[in-house]
Amino acid sequence: MKQFPQSLVDKLSERSQNNSLRKLLQTGTKIDFSSNDYLGFAKSEELYDSVHQFLSKNNGKTNGATGSRLLSGNHPLYEITEDYIAQFHHSEAALIFNSGYDANIGFFSSVPQRNDVILYDELCHASIRDGIKMSNAKAFKFIHNDFEDLEKLILRNGNSLIYIVTESVFSMDGDCPNLEELVSLSDKYHCYLVVDEAHALGVFGSKGEGLVQMLGLQDYVFARIMTFGKGLGCHGAAILGSVQLKEYLINFARSFIYTTGLSPHSVATILIAYQYLDKDLKSIDALKHNIIHFNQQLNLIGLKQLFVRSKSAIQSAIIPGNQKVKAIANELQKNGFDVKAILSPTVSEGQERLRFCLHSYNSEEEINRILLLLSTFVF
Repeated sequence: MKQFPQSLVDKLSERSQNNSLRKLLQTGTKIDFSSNDYLGFAKSEELYDSVHQFLSKNNGKTNGATGSRLLSGNHPLYEITEDYIAQFHHSEAALIFNSGYDANIGFFSSVPQRNDVILYDELCHASIRDGIKMSNAKAFKFIHNDFEDLEKLILRNGNSLIYIVTESVFSMDGDCPNLEELVSLSDKYHCYLVVDEAHALGVFGSKGEGLVQMLGLQDYVFARIMTFGKGLGCHGAAILGSVQLKEYLINFARSFIYTTGLSPHSVATILIAYQYLDKDLKSIDALKHNIIHFNQQLNLIGLKQLFVRSKSAIQSAIIPGNQKVKAIANELQKNGFDVKAILSPTVSEGQERLRFCLHSYNSEEEINRILLLLSTFVF
């Protein structure tokens, strides 16, 4: 076998020396405080069985060949599911992509044009940043959730068509922007607002519809990116927007055009998961209860100052230093809790953290135990 390039060996070595070398992790039997399966849909036998019952009853609608949706891969189930998603989210249209990464790459590489400007929150996800890098538009980041800084950038680029980009729940901090203020600013300067709702779907709103819709702001947002691999526990994503936006993406989003479409089974799983959001209010309520209980316990135990302020399912304790945060994560794991350390360079140096993901199926006792245990390692 040809020798691996030394330059790549050096990069791996540097990661190892910095205690930040990534490895594939095995799932186990520990108490889950790390997965994004907020509502437990990924492990739901009932949902799994419902998908197979649906497929058996609708065999004529689920037959299809593999391939791009512009060729042989556009089986009828896509239209049924996209219509359902659009109605659920009070949107004109929805277009399914194979993943949230594909959706962000497809949108940002094709929609903003050469003379346009993209203004994005500095903590936006890597998939958004990668899409922006592929765009012909100019792009500038604004200070996290700082709309004064954003307004300065808007005024500086006032002669351009501007896209403002944020997330309704940030994946590492778990915090939310003031979307009402952001909508007002976008409206004032006639900007196009784009919101990634990957970590809000299934978490915010009476039916888990997301933060934008919970606040009744959907008509003021140009595009919403809904990712299914978190709250819905399945593969794929959808971009919500106007019928014209959907038509444009079908014609110009390369990550949609030049890829094999999802299988009928995957699309059916998305549809059934959305139907469960409509009826499984118990899981949504249980998750909301656990988020409140977690924050109450932080106050009681005196851990609040360690954590980023968050009302979402993501709760992050800032513990600077890769070595220190990994050591604490290892101790929690030895005690039966699956909690992951987030290391630099995934987050900025000095912002290393323990990232706790809360779920509908976590118990109050489990939350109490893990926080008490954490307090023994940090105090």
